[in-house]
Order: sequence, then C-alpha cells, then structure tokens
Amino acid sequence: MASSKKRVAILISGRGSNMTAILDAAKASDYPAKIALVLSNKPDAKGLETAANHGIATEVVDHRSFKGDRKVFDAALHKHLTAHRIDLVVLAGFMRILSADFVAKWTDKMLNIHPSLLPSFKGLDTHQRALDTGCRLAGCSVHFVRADMDSGPIIAQAAVPVLDNDTADSLAARILKAEHTIYPHALELVASDKVSVQGMRVRINSDANMLCAHQDQQLIF
Repeated sequence: MASSKKRVAILISGRGSNMTAILDAAKASDYPAKIALVLSNKPDAKGLETAANHGIATEVVDHRSFKGDRKVFDAALHKHLTAHRIDLVVLAGFMRILSADFVAKWTDKMLNIHPSLLPSFKGLDTHQRALDTGCRLAGCSVHFVRADMDSGPIIAQAAVPVLDNDTADSLAARILKAEHTIYPHALELVASDKVSVQGMRVRINSDANMLCAHQDQQLIF
C-alpha cells in the first residue's frame, strides 16, 4: 500500500490546524496519502515546527523575497513541489493568491478548504457575513482550486447550524471542528482516485465510503 500512496504537499501560512488534522489522519496505514512536504510562505509559521515534530520535510518560500512578483514566487513553489515529487497539493490556511498559470499546472490536483457553504460568502469575514444575513446554516467546503478565488468543483461540504446566541467567534470554532473532519476525508477520496470531475461537478464513486455524522450539531456529508 505504501508504494501506491499519493505524495502530498501541504501549504500553510500559520499554525496549520487543518494540516495537523490531516497529519493525524495520514498516520493510519490504510490512508491513501503520504504527507511528503509542508511548505510555508512565512519562516515563522507555527505549523512548520508541528510538521517537523511529525517527521515531515519542511520548506520555506518567503513571499517577501519576491517583491510582489507573483509569477516568480509561484515558479519557486512549483520547483519545490516537483523536487519532492508531489502528486497532490493541499492548501491549509495558505494566505497567498496563486497565479492562473500555477493553478493550471495543478488542475484537479490542488485542494482548498473555505469556511462557508460555497458558492455563498467567498472571501473574508465569512462567519460574520453568515450571521448578518440571517443564515440558519453555515459550514465549510473542500474544493478543487481554480484561478478565481474560492471557486472550483466542490468535493465535500459540512453544514453547521447557526445558533441564536452565536457570535462570529463561536460559529467559527464549531465550523473549524467540522473542517478538521471533512478535509482529511476529502483528501482521502481524491488520493484514492474515487472522484472524477465533470465540469463543475465532482462525481464520487458509488463504492466510496461517504461520511455522515451528527456531532456537536454538525451534519457532515
């Protein structure tokens, strides 16, 4: 099984809590992905130490060294990814906008998680916007990355009820718990070759294990 595992790079900018959830899932012998690299655009990202403690190779490509030249920065990223023979890229709080050329190189091989039920609330301040709009459900989405921000075929989503006494912080905390469940599961499906992309639709093979659970008032599907 080990030789057939997909080699995954996780890109972070901070503490990488979703990264940690994936690292924990990948410890299972039957998990179809091997985390081969954790890369950050910030040398002081807390997640780099966490990855090193897990025995994962780490790299830093400091965006400040590229003086705003996004294409040159992305070329440096791509060089590191190819050097580590990466099959799949996972964005886990990576706070850089990637160029269209870079995204095209990793079409249907790069995943992102966004803290809303896409296509609603793309961009920032998702939790407060959900509250301000009166949503009864909020949540998170794992999707393949496309050049447009927070766009791309959706692999999996988790819905979290909005409570009457919720603040942006309390809602964010519950959604983060859902993120930590759904992201490792979505990567598992992709790394197992159990998904296919048809336009903007992701098809999941009928024999794939679908995740459905009620926990802390979360519905994951």
